[in-house]
Amino acid sequence: MARLKVFSWSNGFHRFTVATTSKPKALEAWGLSQDIFKTGLAAEAPDSPDADAAVARPGKVIQRGEAIEVGKVAAAPREAKTAKPPKPKGPSPADRKRVAKLEAELEALDARHQTALADVERKRAALEDGAASLREAHRTARAELRKKLEAARARL
Repeated sequence: MARLKVFSWSNGFHRFTVATTSKPKALEAWGLSQDIFKTGLAAEAPDSPDADAAVARPGKVIQRGEAIEVGKVAAAPREAKTAKPPKPKGPSPADRKRVAKLEAELEALDARHQTALADVERKRAALEDGAASLREAHRTARAELRKKLEAARARL
């Protein structure tokens, strides 16, 4: 079995002490994600006044009042653990960015569609003009050939 160490930190109102095998486990027992050992806020405290109580209950946080209820030793309430902050209401910046990107893509798609339709419409108009010209040329050429045919039949 690993040797227990006593760790302690204070928020100015209460001192929190825990007996565990490592600093990461102490942070976990306190419900903290930030390494307060690096900043010097927490430290190993084998001579802490609450060391005996912490060793008697390994892994349980012992809370002692410093500014209020000075000297009172008790197990830390569950609420003493730092909870994760609630997620902000509304869309995240990443969601807003994704929506803006999709809106821009939609506008670009609509613009390409309108350009393609206009191009098809120009080509259709050109084809209709070409067809009308062909019909007119055919009508004129046919009328001339009919006249020549009638004249040739009349000489027979």
